[in-house]
Amino acid sequence: MNSLEISDDVIKLSHEVEEEIKEEIKSCDELCLKNTEKVLNAFIENNVSTNDFNGTDGYGYNDVGRDKIESIYSSILKAEDSLVRTQFISGSHALTVALFALLRPNDTMLSITGLPYDTLHEVIGIKENDSSLKAFGINYEQIDLKSNEFDIEKIKETLQNKKIKLIEIQRSKGYSSRKSITIKQIEEVVKEIRKVDKDVIIMVDNCYCEFVEEHSPLEVGADIIVGSLIKNLGAGRVPNGGYIAGKKELVYLASERLGVPGEGKNVGPTLDMNKKILEGIYMAPSVVNSSIKTAIFASCMLEKLGFNTEPKYNDQRADIVQSITFNDPDKMIKYCCGIQMASAIDSYVRPVPDDMPGYGDKIIMAAGTFVQGSTIELSCDGPLREPYTAFQQGGLTYEYGKIGVMKAITEILK
Repeated sequence: MNSLEISDDVIKLSHEVEEEIKEEIKSCDELCLKNTEKVLNAFIENNVSTNDFNGTDGYGYNDVGRDKIESIYSSILKAEDSLVRTQFISGSHALTVALFALLRPNDTMLSITGLPYDTLHEVIGIKENDSSLKAFGINYEQIDLKSNEFDIEKIKETLQNKKIKLIEIQRSKGYSSRKSITIKQIEEVVKEIRKVDKDVIIMVDNCYCEFVEEHSPLEVGADIIVGSLIKNLGAGRVPNGGYIAGKKELVYLASERLGVPGEGKNVGPTLDMNKKILEGIYMAPSVVNSSIKTAIFASCMLEKLGFNTEPKYNDQRADIVQSITFNDPDKMIKYCCGIQMASAIDSYVRPVPDDMPGYGDKIIMAAGTFVQGSTIELSCDGPLREPYTAFQQGGLTYEYGKIGVMKAITEILK
């Protein structure tokens, strides 16, 4: 590690921390084994063969490998059907497709986890845009979390007094200070929602959350879930794409919005991507496990140095995101620079805060990744605004993640 100039004090602290987090690491490995078995069973049940690696071009008719991939995703996520496509640009794009597919003029969408992630503001119409849902006559309301819990009474009151077409739950915290949402919390709120409205569509933004817990939101009553292939389920192998999974009729509506009404899931060429997508989902439990362990290590290291972290190293986790509050823009920038310095790609580059499409504040983003914007690989980013919180995620292996964290800490202690 000397070539990275990691300080002796940081190395010494890392040894102490690794001893302290042994039980958390053991629990991570036990969960990884369960999720790995789930994935392997899906491959075996679907008779995956090398023929399924072959892609299609043009319209993408009769793409056997694509259909096999979507069947595997359905098996793992406990969905009636899945849409797994590289035509999705990102998780935000997949969410946009789902919302436009399921909502119609005069419908109302209700977010029950407060303000959604920044990149959805113009999609919904929170920030004016002529292509937003609002511009098409779709209404938006939100209910904030109450002490990091769903405001059950207000949700039920709203459902009793208004016709809500779709409820949106964003599991990961995004760039907010709240906690991420667990499967248990989703299960509890779904039960309460169904006491009032059995028909409202419950859609979960599942980005950053796959394989962090044993179960999928679909197993506890959600109707549809959405995620990205350059996050957890792509395992750093998939260069782009996203998925929508859940009830068959809802997934089909999404396929018609992504593609062409009347053609739906029957079109969409995979080119040479099938093998990469299969490799991604196959490796995902292990890579997500590495990401969680990296986050636990980072949280414990930084807690000991006096920084506020969320989650704490021994808290229950719902996603791969580790937030670190620096209360100092200089320390935040230095930490991100340290992550970049310990990256395999673009290690010589120094990230600087700048404007980014879809964000209101200047963003600093350290991401020396093989896939541009991949957040399952070690990255760290955040808006330059008080209290100067960075959001770290990913780590293809625990060893790479640990080294990156140690380098970043060395930089802020200089």
